[in-house]
Amino acid sequence: MLIELAYQQLLRKLETLYDKREATSIANWVIEHITGLKRMDRIIQKELLLSAEQVDKLTVIANRLLNSEPIQYVLGEAWFAGYKFYVDPSVLIPRPETEELVEWILADDARNDYRTFLDIGTGTGCIPIAIKLKKPQAFVLGFDISPDALAIANKNAIDLNAAANFMQVDILDETRWQNFPLFNCIISNPPYIKESEQSDMSKHVKDFEPSIALFVPDEDPLIFYRKMAVFGITHLEKNGSIYFEINQALGNEVIGLLQQYGYNTELKKDLNGNDRMIKAMLPI
Repeated sequence: MLIELAYQQLLRKLETLYDKREATSIANWVIEHITGLKRMDRIIQKELLLSAEQVDKLTVIANRLLNSEPIQYVLGEAWFAGYKFYVDPSVLIPRPETEELVEWILADDARNDYRTFLDIGTGTGCIPIAIKLKKPQAFVLGFDISPDALAIANKNAIDLNAAANFMQVDILDETRWQNFPLFNCIISNPPYIKESEQSDMSKHVKDFEPSIALFVPDEDPLIFYRKMAVFGITHLEKNGSIYFEINQALGNEVIGLLQQYGYNTELKKDLNGNDRMIKAMLPI
């Protein structure tokens, strides 16, 4: 099969599930993954034939995609902050909004080198690894309750040559807190989607991504923010900050909660104009 024909056939199939722009992006990603050729290279070599092995691989990938499985899980890779991370269904797929959170942290911390960062609910390890790669002198630590997630985070740290550290910790278990030092910066993209919101979510998210990393009870949607606010009171260095990613519908609620615990707060929108990130600091 000609490489261009393979691309066009895949694109037509994907357009039954995705809009034109996203289908095009996914089709290009798949063909590049299989052949190692970028779009421009394929235009030049449009008469190139795929091998039988490549055609078989493409068929398997297409079938998984048409079952609404996310492309990142199908290919086992996701890009974050310019780095390629390994992913599988035991971890959330890194999102562009989380990249914006990391960019905010790095911009605020641009003049500091020797700093300590803690990421709570680290998943792939994308947040601490990206920070470590941008700030080699920093100490970065990631907590996660899932041993499978921690295995992936460690794999990504090794693959990307980032000296990041990871521990299995349930942040809701306060009996563990006394074992941890102070940090200049605490970061978290915790579960924040109400269970009742599942019906509004796309199939490729709710059917494939780990529910433990997505959902919180309707009766207590701020449970993680509350615990981390209390944790920060005893585990932030002087002038330290907490950065949260939030449910866009709960910005005022999270701010209100943090202010109850004495934090000064700043709410920031993402590039789509949604309330998405909060910075919290304790008065000096």
